Amino acid sequence: MSSIEEKLWDYIDGSCTPAEQETISLLIEQDEIYRAKYLELLTLDSEFAAIELDEPPMALTYNVMEAIRAEHAQKPLKATINLGIIKGISLFFVFTIVVLLIVSLASIHWSAGSAGSLLANFKLPDLAKYLSGPVIKGFLFFDMILGLFLFDAYLRKRSISKQS
Repeated sequence: MSSIEEKLWDYIDGSCTPAEQETISLLIEQDEIYRAKYLELLTLDSEFAAIELDEPPMALTYNVMEAIRAEHAQKPLKATINLGIIKGISLFFVFTIVVLLIVSLASIHWSAGSAGSLLANFKLPDLAKYLSGPVIKGFLFFDMILGLFLFDAYLRKRSISKQS
């Protein structure tokens, strides 16, 4: 595109400064080349304004949206690992092992003479007072709820795989 056309398009679009508009309007009045080009571009601009924009059919829009949705559905979900949870679980197990070790060492009679007598005097803590009826019932209830939850998840995955 020549510089004349660029100046005239800026003039027609109104994107030039007021000083440039005044200069171009003088050129259109005085120069025949500018006037002819201006009239040509003005008719072209009016034809552009009269053209109706074509819209894509609804089926195309729907198909594009479905393709995008299917593309996102095919990507696997990225599982993020929360290090705080892992550290918490690790801390629980380390704490449990340390407590078990302390209880075991506390129950040994250190005044015994030989290694054989150390093992003979070793006593496990009495767990019967900790594992009472309500504790065991609560543990079994929790296990049953967890089992039902896992069974439900299995059935949901199975029904989804049958549908697809």
